[in-house]
Amino acid sequence: MTSLSTASAAVGTSLLEDFSLEMTGKDVPKLEEARHTIPPGTRINVTFLGNENLRMRLEAARAVKRLGFVPVPHISARRLGSRAEFEEFLDGLRADGTCDNVFTVGGDPARPEGPYEDSLALIESGLLQEYGVRDVGVSGYPEGHPGIAEDVLWTALREKDAALAVQDLDGGVITQFGFDADPVLAWVERVRDQGIALPVRVGVPGPAGVRRLLSYAARFGVGTSASIARKYGLSITNLVGTAGPDRFLHALAEGYDPARHGDMKIHFYTFGGLRATAEWVDRFRKDSTA
Repeated sequence: MTSLSTASAAVGTSLLEDFSLEMTGKDVPKLEEARHTIPPGTRINVTFLGNENLRMRLEAARAVKRLGFVPVPHISARRLGSRAEFEEFLDGLRADGTCDNVFTVGGDPARPEGPYEDSLALIESGLLQEYGVRDVGVSGYPEGHPGIAEDVLWTALREKDAALAVQDLDGGVITQFGFDADPVLAWVERVRDQGIALPVRVGVPGPAGVRRLLSYAARFGVGTSASIARKYGLSITNLVGTAGPDRFLHALAEGYDPARHGDMKIHFYTFGGLRATAEWVDRFRKDSTA
């Protein structure tokens, strides 16, 4: 078992090296506010929400690049109404020089709005590399998915890993967030046992209100039993105040073994805001390496 001091150092120097963040198309002003706290070259994912249009998504990716960060635009398969819409987005990214890295996801709609059922269909389309994409992120679900069976999730991950290799694309996995490090570490180890060597970014919620965190957890099927909540530092009976992922990151670092878990980094979901998350990470890294 790793000592707490060693685990703290591991968080600051290994897992939090090259962390990534997430924003929406509407968050450009918030990114401007947070820019001085975020290390240059940080990967920033730009979500593909149903209430945002092509212009907003492209403008957000441009802003990420302009401010000295690496844009990772999301592409939601089931939200694309047609091949032409897919190509229009990719063409816009290429024209702006923001097409190198993308993140593909099935998306929320129960039925596809066009010809793409899931992220595998996007990868196998051949359009990503045609428009200059070089690195493709895919989703991982350590605690499962409320609407998809576990065996289907594992099959999909294996198929996407194989498709990326066939298409000669680099890739990586970003996991859904959780409050318990143990199932995350077990899941990553199983990923490696499946022969999947893709880098894994563990999804972590940035500091946010307890009520908001529990609301997102319920939406995405994340475990929030009383024992899990206590491990994380949440109270499911007292929803006042905010909580950060301090305990989770220490537990993750304590159990992290590069020989078993491979390349593993952190991806922050900024439920409490970009600036609050960036400032929290900055303080936590300094405290961990002090």
